[in-house]
Amino acid sequence: QVQLVESGGGLVQAGGSLRLSCAASGSIANIGAMGWYRQAPGKQRELVATVSRDGSTNYADSVKGRFTISRDVAKNMMWLQMNSLKPEDTAVYYCNADIRLLGRGPWDRSNYWGQGTQVTVSS
Repeated sequence: QVQLVESGGGLVQAGGSLRLSCAASGSIANIGAMGWYRQAPGKQRELVATVSRDGSTNYADSVKGRFTISRDVAKNMMWLQMNSLKPEDTAVYYCNADIRLLGRGPWDRSNYWGQGTQVTVSS
């Protein structure tokens, strides 16, 4: 019913930049908060950044000042601009969204995940 598709990952040298995109599609009535998470090998998935429907943002301390999250509510899109990348940013990055499906009540929401996109930063 709903798909979240990430793109934009790849291999980059330390100090470089990448821009991740997340496209939501399907029977979507409304998307609430969206976010980016990442999971490095052998580690738990962690929050990178979130953005609310009104544009309020929140960042992990490790990425503040380097990453910028944004979204287009009308297009059901979200982005993550990543600058000054470090080897420790290497991970699979996942898109997450809180979504109300068409025909559901205003408080009937479910949480969805994308399939992930690999970001590798070489030193």
